[in-house]
Amino acid sequence: LHNVSFTARQGEITALVGPSGGGKSTTAKLAARFWDINSGKITLGGHDISNIEPETLLKNYAVVFQDVMLFNASVADNIRIGKRDATDEQVRRVARLAQCDDFIRRMPQGYDTVIGENGETLSGGERQRISIARALLKDAPVILLDEATASLDAENETKIQAGISELVRNKTVIIIAHRMRTVLGADHIIVLSGGTVMEQGTPDELMAHNGTFAQMVR
Repeated sequence: LHNVSFTARQGEITALVGPSGGGKSTTAKLAARFWDINSGKITLGGHDISNIEPETLLKNYAVVFQDVMLFNASVADNIRIGKRDATDEQVRRVARLAQCDDFIRRMPQGYDTVIGENGETLSGGERQRISIARALLKDAPVILLDEATASLDAENETKIQAGISELVRNKTVIIIAHRMRTVLGADHIIVLSGGTVMEQGTPDELMAHNGTFAQMVR
């Protein structure tokens, strides 16, 4: 990355888009300090994240990566990783928002069903939705969704986006996706290519600009 500068505002959804290798995932991981930067500064609430202890910093993030990590435990316990002391009703609420509830209830023991190592008994879309439910349950001030909807059909993408929108008030949300329909509802879009920002603005502004983003959508 070089000369990358943007603000992901509280209470808004910021979408990172662009070609593969353009810097989207790197940007998201730097935001959560998975790596340290060589120059420049990343701030969270006005504080330089390089001065914040990693454990403290990560408490502020709910992260859903493309490769979902699930454990050989019940569905409920996999969701509850987001908040260890969550009640059953809180678990079910986020499951409903992430469109998990219906398929979980069809399992032999419902929410008590053990799903196997890394959720081997589930489809890719089901694993993604459980991971999203976990992130919603954590209720952290910053939410990173790295291609979290890649395994879902258009209908479920739309439903999950609606559920996320209910929980992101006063939060900072960053979404990374290749499919444009997942970002057209964002408040602000950053187009990354070759490790730099090609253009940024609202969806309407970028469509009117008729630049890189407009070409990607069309």
